[in-house]
Amino acid sequence: MPERPIRVLVAKPGLDSHDRGAKVLARALRDAGMEVIYTGLHRTPEEVVRAAVDEDVDVVCISLLSGAHPVLVPKVVRGLREAGLTETVVLLGGTIPDADIPDMLAAGVAGVFGPGSDIDRIVAFIREKVAEARAGAARA
Repeated sequence: MPERPIRVLVAKPGLDSHDRGAKVLARALRDAGMEVIYTGLHRTPEEVVRAAVDEDVDVVCISLLSGAHPVLVPKVVRGLREAGLTETVVLLGGTIPDADIPDMLAAGVAGVFGPGSDIDRIVAFIREKVAEARAGAARA
């Protein structure tokens, strides 16, 4: 049976009104052969989790510019895990201070990609992490 394409949810929780980066990422991931769902602006963490469950995604890419990541990202990750999405890879992008990255990784984020990050590197990172997650799920 052929493996299904990687499914990615690109999410914009919070009050950010700028989504150009999220749209650029969504298009690049689509062009790389992934199935991409974009939530649109101003989503709550609960809405992001619900969309991830409904769409059965492998990856949730959270885009934040507002500085609300210390509050919103742990809520999304916790909600995903509580919903049973234990293998879902979570990435964070946007304006994230270097000092906050260790806390984001400790919260369950697999990778943080700031402005100007190389798209090919993000695609490769997602493919690697999803392969690891699928292998882990197959062993369980």
